[in-house]
Amino acid sequence: MEFTRRDTLALGLGAAALTVLPFRVAAATDDAIAAFTGGADVGEGGLTLTAPEIAENGNTVPISVDAPGAAAIMVLAAGNPTPGVATFNFGAAAGSQSASTRIRLAGTQDVVAIAKMADGSFVKAQSTVKVTIGGCGG
Repeated sequence: MEFTRRDTLALGLGAAALTVLPFRVAAATDDAIAAFTGGADVGEGGLTLTAPEIAENGNTVPISVDAPGAAAIMVLAAGNPTPGVATFNFGAAAGSQSASTRIRLAGTQDVVAIAKMADGSFVKAQSTVKVTIGGCGG
């Protein structure tokens, strides 16, 4: 099989795009975290993220978050084309600061939760989910 100059150029551009894509997804996740925290430091502890270690189907992955004393919790799927999954806001009358839902994951990736605590501080929890069948067109 012979490659023309146009075929070689197309293959080269495709390979270059594939190497840059993971950096753009990571940048989108970092941008979402920075927007939520306002650039503040993010600590550890005080937030529990429960997600399965292995998900057979990426279309419906159950997760739950729990952060006593939180004002809001943001959940991100770092490897999805659009990393923002959900933001849960809790008012003064909330019985507990926890939530559970099912999310869609494109493949094996990290699920990240950031909680804004009532005192204005931020905490983070992260879990890696291995997906055997992708949910975002995979």
